[in-house]
Amino acid sequence: MSLLTHDELDALRRQVSGRVLVAEDDGFDAARAVWNAMIDRRPVVIVRAAHVDDVAPTVAFARGRGLGLAIRGGGHNVAGNGSVDGGLVLDLGDLHDVTVDADTRTVRVAAGATLAHVDAATAPHGLAVPVGVVSGTGIAGLTLGGGVGWLTRAHGLTADNLLAAELVTADGERVTADATQHPDLFWALKGGGGNFGVVTSFTFRAHPLGPQVLGGNLFYGMDRWREAWAAVRAWTRGLPDAMTTVTTTLTPPPLLEAGDDPLLIVGFAWASPDRAAGEALAQELRRLAPPDAEEVGDVGWVTWQSAFDPVFPKGVRAYWRNTSFDDLSDDVVEVLVRRGEEQRWVGTGFDVHHMGGAFGAVPQHATPFPNRAAQFWLNIYGFWTDPADDAARIAFVRGMSEELAPFATGAQYVNFQGQEVAGHRNLDPRAVFGDQAYRRLVEVKRRYDPDNVFHVNTNIPPGDR
Repeated sequence: MSLLTHDELDALRRQVSGRVLVAEDDGFDAARAVWNAMIDRRPVVIVRAAHVDDVAPTVAFARGRGLGLAIRGGGHNVAGNGSVDGGLVLDLGDLHDVTVDADTRTVRVAAGATLAHVDAATAPHGLAVPVGVVSGTGIAGLTLGGGVGWLTRAHGLTADNLLAAELVTADGERVTADATQHPDLFWALKGGGGNFGVVTSFTFRAHPLGPQVLGGNLFYGMDRWREAWAAVRAWTRGLPDAMTTVTTTLTPPPLLEAGDDPLLIVGFAWASPDRAAGEALAQELRRLAPPDAEEVGDVGWVTWQSAFDPVFPKGVRAYWRNTSFDDLSDDVVEVLVRRGEEQRWVGTGFDVHHMGGAFGAVPQHATPFPNRAAQFWLNIYGFWTDPADDAARIAFVRGMSEELAPFATGAQYVNFQGQEVAGHRNLDPRAVFGDQAYRRLVEVKRRYDPDNVFHVNTNIPPGDR
């Protein structure tokens, strides 16, 4: 581990207005913790920025002393990319202002904001930015990786709605990237991860929504799962773009008061003011597979967006994998049902996101995000509290992922992928993005970060071609 002298730390404190923490300071252990408790890294120093002016000197300090540099927004990344052993963590969590321009339907968001900050600011205006499904997620990591959520079919990824980004490059330059300024960098930021600089703010396009939406969950016991999956397969063919569906299998946590057996839950959100059309679609799903129980009706958008929060509390141990599919074939459904039936403990589940719609309408070359043709995206998420369960829980997630691999398209979403352990290889960025997008990302990386200062991520080395 690198050591810093008192003089070096004093110099850093004089250059930034935020708090500088080292191991001897009160609150250091809390400050270094990220959402996934399996990630237990010990940085040498943490800078909790109080202003965007703190970013450039912090990056320069890390570079000048050869320290690994991790950038943290919300700290929710399952792979733990918001921390680094023996290096410096730049924590942007105190920079969370959100400014809404209702007339232009644009939203400017500071990089430390979470989805809860964004939704709370936009909902009173009857607007929404397409974001993820857990309100504690940081907007920065979500956007830079893509951003899949309840509005994906209606309005695309979070990254698809990015209009501009302000960032600090490796050499300390502050730039604005948009469709006309640094367009190559702007393209790379829409799914290429944190490889290219420290984004300090995002400007998004917002869409009319709510503040009440039609949302629902249809619940099915294990004896009904094959019927329910057949219904989902039939129902999702030709669905209007305004309907986004996430089908979940998990053993519910006790606080949900949903019993002790695994459930299949077909969740949907309707992003159109035509409530009658949404109700008719929900009724069609009921007809195809009458649920054992349901919760369907008007719900506040902020409430809906935070409904999954109890499933993902901070401080759990977590290991995730993901992939995409062209369809829900009988072979895929058979694995989903069998693996779901095996999963009898609280602390592992899997979601199948119905894609297509606005997501699929974006040309493949328009962003680095992989496989716009995918119709379904699977996220297998293990989360537990006891370290003694690590091997068994990881084995379940890994085994299910490998069993489904022959039926998958192979594309992977970096925000749904945990850090590999026990000798398994981490994500290969060339395999994630495909050769063409990868080569383009390398060129952007070489232009803006030739020394690979920003490498604590799904890294794109500037020397690759």
